[in-house]
Amino acid sequence: MNDSFFNRLQSLAGIMGAIGVIFGAFGAHFLKSRLDAGDLDTIKTGVLYLFIHTLATLFVCLRSKQQPGSRQLRIAGLAFVFGSIMFSGSLFIIGTASLTGFPVSTIGFITPLGGLCFILGWIFLVFQKSN
Repeated sequence: MNDSFFNRLQSLAGIMGAIGVIFGAFGAHFLKSRLDAGDLDTIKTGVLYLFIHTLATLFVCLRSKQQPGSRQLRIAGLAFVFGSIMFSGSLFIIGTASLTGFPVSTIGFITPLGGLCFILGWIFLVFQKSN
């Protein structure tokens, strides 16, 4: 079964992986001399979680070949994508706030919401129906 949802999800996972490489390289080369160690650690955490959940999203896409149309897999995949955007994205903004002047207090609540999405994604992956 050719499921366009999981094809789009796989494309999003590819974009997430590319963003992880870009932010990892950006942090290691450009930001290393411009940020303190704490801010660099914040960015590293964002990159790590982005890569973990990129792989988890790809796993969901692979699993969908065995369980086409699985509602649990769809929810897990979406939770991983939205979690990555909120969790890693907010950490990237927080980690560079000393350079950008972005008011971190306006987005601080987004990071735990992204973490909650990650947790929900893993729970839906655990409780998917097996063939």
